[in-house]
Amino acid sequence: MSWTADFSGAVVVVTGVGASHSIGHAIADAFLTAHARVVCQYRRDHTGAVALQEKYGSERVATCQADLTVSTDVDAMLDTAEQSFASVPTVLVNNAGVYPLASVLEMSEAEFSSVMQSNVHSVHLCTQLLARRLQAGKMGGAIVNIASIEAHQPASMHAHYCASKAAVLMHTRASAQELGAYGIRVNSVSPGLIYRPGIENAWPDGVQRYMQAAPLSRLGQPSEVAAAVLFLSSDAAQWVSGADLVVDGGVRTNNSF
Repeated sequence: MSWTADFSGAVVVVTGVGASHSIGHAIADAFLTAHARVVCQYRRDHTGAVALQEKYGSERVATCQADLTVSTDVDAMLDTAEQSFASVPTVLVNNAGVYPLASVLEMSEAEFSSVMQSNVHSVHLCTQLLARRLQAGKMGGAIVNIASIEAHQPASMHAHYCASKAAVLMHTRASAQELGAYGIRVNSVSPGLIYRPGIENAWPDGVQRYMQAAPLSRLGQPSEVAAAVLFLSSDAAQWVSGADLVVDGGVRTNNSF
């Protein structure tokens, strides 16, 4: 990052810290580089969370397995933060989610419901349960939700995903409106296509199309999403709430008509 953020003393929860190349891993690593103490939540893949704990030590990193669609699991995750670092977290990054493919005609009820639960209900529960703790402790805080440019522009085979991320954007704005009275800011980041190892082989046509459509002519990096999250979580954004920061290399400037 070309600017310096200092989160010394802050306790941060990052959900969806999966593999070491993931956006969640990059976000947690960026907060740790900025001297925060971080709870790394995962559901199945714990490799990224464990790698960060090994890198920074258990004094700075706590790992937590949780199903974020279950309120008792979310409360247990927040308890992990308080027990590990003796403080209510003041920063929450709702990054966890799923990204399946299915056509509108073939999509099952279970598939649609699963995406909405993972991508929307989890954001609501994490926001609600942390905000209650912050309100009770008369503490302000910052919540950043990871949305997507597909919340703004639909993509084929992604009706459920697009709908879920559009819901995340509105939940962000509605939460910001209600929670501002308690000093809690809520914002979102909408990434475009982000590089991951092997994507150029797994989806060569899509990568090429994206790079041609983006004025900056490349894919994004997980660290660039992380930089946007740190900005919105920091004092530099203390008068920013209810906003969505698009991080897509400018691809939405492309005229599709």
